[in-house]
Formats: sequence, structure tokens, C-alpha cells
Amino acid sequence: MSSDQNTPDGSAPDQPAEPRQLTPAAERALAEAAERRRLREAEAAVRPKELGGRTGPDPVRYGDWENGGIVSDF
Repeated sequence: MSSDQNTPDGSAPDQPAEPRQLTPAAERALAEAAERRRLREAEAAVRPKELGGRTGPDPVRYGDWENGGIVSDF
């Protein structure tokens, strides 16, 4: 096998890469993010479903409202 077929780390492409060792801080951050995600999903399950609401991207997030091709910006 020629060296131009190797991955940047020098291993052959058909060999799986070894998992990286995470620092304790990184493991703690991943655990905290998973907990926040779990709590957010639990809160979303409790909220009542909105009927007759807008569809598409959240206008608050994107900064404008669009209805029928007409944009109003507040």
C-alpha cells in the first residue's frame, strides 16, 4: 500500500481509529449537556401541543415574520 492512500494520522483507511481519551472536564461537560437535553425533552413532553400555530422557522430566532411572501420586521 502506498503512503498516499493513508489517512492524515498515517493509519490505513480500512482500520478503525482508536477512540480518543477525554479529559475529566470534557466528560463532565458531555454529561451536563446530556442532562440538559434530557430535561429539555421532559419539559417539552409536558407542554400542551399548540393548535393552529405558525409553521416553519421560529420568527423570534430569525428576526422576522414572513406570511405569504410578505416580510414584516419588528
